[in-house]
Order: sequence, then C-alpha cells, then structure tokens
Amino acid sequence: QLQAYGGGLVQAGGSLRLSCKASGRTFSRYTTGWFRQAPGKEREFVAAISRSGGSTSYADSVKGRFTISRDNAKNTVYLQMNSLKPEDAAVYYCAADYDAYSLRVITNAAEYDSWGQGTQVTVSS
Repeated sequence: QLQAYGGGLVQAGGSLRLSCKASGRTFSRYTTGWFRQAPGKEREFVAAISRSGGSTSYADSVKGRFTISRDNAKNTVYLQMNSLKPEDAAVYYCAADYDAYSLRVITNAAEYDSWGQGTQVTVSS
C-alpha cells in the first residue's frame, strides 16, 4: 500500500517535496515512479527510480527541476520539485512495481501494479 503526501499550493518558481510511503518490509524490491494527471489530460510519467536508487529517469518537461530519490530504510520515495511552473499543477501519484531481480526503471504506467491515492499540487502564477 502506498500513501502519497506533501502536495499543496505554491507560487510559480517555488518548491515542494512529495513523499510516498509504502507499507511492508520489502520496499527495496520495488521499483517506483511518480506520475501526474492534470484536469482533462491523461496521466503522464514524471520520474522513476530503480529499486536500489542507482538509476533514475525523468520526463523532459521536468529534467533539471525535479529530483526523485528514495530511502529504503524508511520505505519512502521522494520527489523534490523546484522551479515549479503553472503547467506542473496536477494530481501526483506514486507507483510501485515488485521487481526483486533487476535494477531497471519503469516509465510506462501500465507496468506498475500498485498506486498511491494521489496528492494535489497547485501552482499559482
């Protein structure tokens, strides 16, 4: 089970850090990612991180501004969002996929088998 939190209202140019905490003891066996969905738009990939944290991937729209990281000891994955833009406003979802043997990152939403409930990010201009 995943629980995302940390969203809120921020001015353009500001920062937020999202967190996603997973229940269970085998979080280190899950590759994880963040997706977002704005009103009237499809869910889109934002960032992903391998289960070890050694590999990451970002959507072009957030490269250089967002950073994904994880702390397996705390069963938590983070998304640090800097230089936020109004177009970053969306509901952000964390996702996890059990993958005990590879160190790949997953950018395709269809490959994730667990999803958090979403946290709203609003960016005012």
